[in-house]
Order: sequence, then structure tokens, then C-alpha cells
Amino acid sequence: MSEGILHWDGLETWYRVVGEAAGGRLPVVICHGGPGATHDYVTRIADLARDGRACVLYDQVGNGRSSRRPNAPADFWTVARFKRELDLLVDHLGWRGGYHVVGQSWGGMLAMEHALEHPDGLRSIVVADSPASMHSWVREAGRLRRDLPEDVQATLTRHEEAHTTDAPAYRAAMQVFYDRHVCRLRPLPDEVARSFAALEADPTVYGTMNGPSEFHVVGTLRGWDISDRLPDIDLPALLVSGAHDEATPRIVAELRDRIPAAEWVLFQASSHMPHVEEPDRFLEVVGRFLARVER
Repeated sequence: MSEGILHWDGLETWYRVVGEAAGGRLPVVICHGGPGATHDYVTRIADLARDGRACVLYDQVGNGRSSRRPNAPADFWTVARFKRELDLLVDHLGWRGGYHVVGQSWGGMLAMEHALEHPDGLRSIVVADSPASMHSWVREAGRLRRDLPEDVQATLTRHEEAHTTDAPAYRAAMQVFYDRHVCRLRPLPDEVARSFAALEADPTVYGTMNGPSEFHVVGTLRGWDISDRLPDIDLPALLVSGAHDEATPRIVAELRDRIPAAEWVLFQASSHMPHVEEPDRFLEVVGRFLARVER
């Protein structure tokens, strides 16, 4: 493993490269979710290095070991900024000759945005647990919310109406949703717990781009929608999601139906984190896909 810092636009992005290329296998850029999480919870995806390929994990700016900007105005946190960071990281690593992007949740949204730029060297994307629009995301989150116990729904509504979404009772009610639809493992794996703790300690990016919870996207992502642009993704795309995922089958089916070269694998025992909930099968499915693209 090797670590480094990408310096760009007065900012610093921390990264770690795991493994090295062998047998002509192309490297992989791993994009974490949130927005506002850290690389920790997607660390297992870097086990793709076992196939003889380099993988890079990084903390997107505003998070983890990268530059923080807690006092930045809302318009600082844009999709365009994170697209630029990803593009510059590829150049910095010298991978423009050929690479893949694996993105989870918000990271999958970023992977699709990246693919729509048709960058030199990009060979495929893996979109894990991601929507094509925030309208679809909020609609499906609301549908899943209506299946929560009535007392949990009442607690969520009460605190939202009182604008007290930072209250412990609201967080406890949200945890019921997370336990069903974000990660079903108990106890939480250490790497997932670390990312959640980091996000709670510094909610700047999540709060500004998303909002107070999964149910209310009121930040800079609220109008995000690439549904009509999906047919322009002109390279192989693997879609991954869980049967209990907050990125519901209805959400992922939209991607499957509109991306020309898309294939979809549904993980029956997983929610929003198949790479953690069914790690061996995840690595097998993704590894086979990458190898097939390269052949």
C-alpha cells in the first residue's frame, strides 16, 4: 500500500493505493458515498487487488483525511467539484491509459456523472446502490418509511415538524430505518462504524448537499436528475444492489432499462451495502465483470 495527497484548487485529497497491476489488469478508482462519508466503509472493495490490479481509496474533499471546509458556502459543495476531483485523481495517478470506476451510493452517482463526460481511459463503471434522480430516491425512501413501525414514523414526523432533527430520539428513529435498509449486520463492522462516526462528527457535506435525513433532500442535490442522460453512458456498466436496499429495485431498474450496456445483479441477503453484507459474492461478481470487460 502507498498513500499520497492530491493538491488541487487550494485543496488536499488524501488517497491510498492498494495492490499493483499484473497481467494487464486495469486499476480501479473506488468512490465512497454520503455525500460526506469516508473511504473506511468501502475498504473491502479494494480487495479486488487480489486479482492483480491496483485500487485507489480516497476521502473526497470535505471528509476524512482530506481538506475540510466547515464554513464554506452551500454553493461550494457541488457535483461539479467532486467530478473535477475524480478526474484530477486519475491524472495524478497516471491511469489515463485505462481504468475502471466503482462507486457506492453517492459514489455510484459520481461514477455515472464521470462516465457522461466520456473521459479518456475509462473502460467501465460499477454503480452500487445508486439512483438516477433524487426525486426517485425521496419517493422510494418515503415508501419504505411508511412500512416502519407506527411509533417510529410518529417520532420522525414530530421532530421534523419541530425542526429538531438533531435530537437523540430522531436519530434513534432513523436508526430503525438504517438497520432495515442501509446495513443489516449487527454489530456493525468496524469500518462501517468508523464512517458513520466521521459523518456524525462533521456533517458539513451531507447536511449541505443532502439535508437532515434520507427522507428530505433539501440541499444542493435536491434537483439532481440524470435519468434522461443515461442512454449516453456508452460503456459497460454493472449495477449492484440489495433486495432490502434503500436504493430499491424500482430505482435500479430505471438504470438497467436506460443504460444501453448495463447488467444488474441483485443481492438477496443485502440492503445498501452488499460489499459488506455479502463481501465474497460481491468481489466475485465485480471481479468477473472487470475481467470480462478487459477481455
